[in-house]
Amino acid sequence: MARIASIDLPANKRIDIALTYIFGIGRPSAADICEKTGVNPGTRVRDLVDDEITLLRSEIEKKYKVEGDLRTEVQMNIKRLMDIGCYRGIRHRKGLPVRGQRTHTNSRTRRGVRKNVIGKNKKK
Repeated sequence: MARIASIDLPANKRIDIALTYIFGIGRPSAADICEKTGVNPGTRVRDLVDDEITLLRSEIEKKYKVEGDLRTEVQMNIKRLMDIGCYRGIRHRKGLPVRGQRTHTNSRTRRGVRKNVIGKNKKK
């Protein structure tokens, strides 16, 4: 099992798919990394040689911001939006959808489980 950027890559996956398990690397970036290092994208992780793993690791460390550093940067960007009080920051602070989605219906993922309002729609 290969360990790159403190992530254990699944042994039975192709390397171009396995690299996407690293936060900050998607399919295009994975294909680009394989092309630059000369590793065949169809190779399974279990079949990689130590030299290829070292090449992949060094390429990712040099050119890409991944895992902890990237997560920190994203959180700092969100915190900055909240601090300056812009619309997106306020939506983040309230836990509502940020990118213009409707909230009358849907958005259960952001708003959480339904809460009953006592006395509303009560018929006598």
